[in-house]
Amino acid sequence: MAVKIRLKRFGKKRAPFYRVVVMDSRSRRDGRAIEEIGKYHPTEEPSVIEIDSERAQYWLSVGAQPTEQVAALLKLTGDWATFKGEKGVNNVKGAVAKADAADAIKAHADAAEKAKADAAAKKDAAKAEEAPEAEAAEATDGEDA
Repeated sequence: MAVKIRLKRFGKKRAPFYRVVVMDSRSRRDGRAIEEIGKYHPTEEPSVIEIDSERAQYWLSVGAQPTEQVAALLKLTGDWATFKGEKGVNNVKGAVAKADAADAIKAHADAAEKAKADAAAKKDAAKAEEAPEAEAAEATDGEDA
């Protein structure tokens, strides 16, 4: 049986996303897959590419042929170079950026919360300073009478 690693299309018109699948080469594009080994979302910025490296290596080793697009994705993730015996480098960007964005949002929220706490502390300190002065003023007014 001739096995290919190719893309299986999902999504709607003008909003595609794909699953990287292992299929018999004679089956139709959206037919039944032998195994799903990854995802590809080309419309997101940056594109999301997630491929299970271990399973991709296995299928390549048993003779599965990747299509041109999947071969390009495997080269980006470094799986193709690993299969060829070279040092594979993952050039996929995006997952780190989302984590950085989440950290930045959390840091900004923490800073805002700290600023509110500082403002409340200053307000309490100002009231604490005014209270003894007001009591002293009342005490001096009471002594004069």
